Amino acid sequence: MLELNVIDANRREEPRQRKPSWLRVKLPTGENYKKVRKLVDEYRLHTICESGNCPNMGECWGEGTATFMILGNVCTRSCSFCAVATGRPPEYDEDEPARVAEAIDLMGVKHAVITSVNRDELKDSGAEIWYQTVFKVKERTPHVTIETLIPDVKARWEALERMISPGQEVVSHNMETVERLYRLVRPQARYERSLEQIRRTKDYGKRTKSGVMLGLGETPDEVYAIMDDLVENGCDVLTLGQYLQPTKMHLEVREFVHPDQFEHYKEAGLARGFKYVESGALVRSSYHAERHLL
Repeated sequence: MLELNVIDANRREEPRQRKPSWLRVKLPTGENYKKVRKLVDEYRLHTICESGNCPNMGECWGEGTATFMILGNVCTRSCSFCAVATGRPPEYDEDEPARVAEAIDLMGVKHAVITSVNRDELKDSGAEIWYQTVFKVKERTPHVTIETLIPDVKARWEALERMISPGQEVVSHNMETVERLYRLVRPQARYERSLEQIRRTKDYGKRTKSGVMLGLGETPDEVYAIMDDLVENGCDVLTLGQYLQPTKMHLEVREFVHPDQFEHYKEAGLARGFKYVESGALVRSSYHAERHLL
């Protein structure tokens, strides 16, 4: 049963917690950043770096990498942690796969990450655009390795197979939070369904990956439990990062997890059988994604 925080209108609102020193990031600068910025604008591309207010955008773009977001920038879900706009998306752009492929070629990246909004209104959850995007990237730049961070397909398993079949090396689907907080954090998702999606992806023969945000009120035992569930369902790579409140309309941060605790979680994850664990306050699903191939 979910707990609701009732605010007394006669008392002052408590100030939000200040970010600790380990969450400071540099402002985006440099020639590589400008190059990526120009390509994203020129090819009318969406990136989760911008739509998700990622704190690592300056670092990643400065290194010439970005996570492309296909199928538009309006999501049919209303997750209470996410900065991506929610609503009814417009028609998708059938030319988008070719534009993404060309931009990846021009950027000269060795490893590309592609994600998307949820498109629940589409019968195939956007699977065909997913297929065409990965296919065209591989066709144009066969040397580029690809990670796809795919949405919940709502048990449309034929759509899942289409999404993950064109040749990407890593398939990621983020759990986001522990089981107890699912209805609060991901109200239109189901914990067991997301685990099944990861298991089916592994059964297809893909390297699997998932991400969890910390600082939403979870306990260490709940973090260990989701680790166990992921390993049991065939997840190879785990990312753990600090949740940051994007706007006042989103869930508040309940705790800023100390870097020592992130290191402890990394050790606990590796001990449980994950092949790779990326754990730290500024870690996001696509952060250092090229390391998650082996």
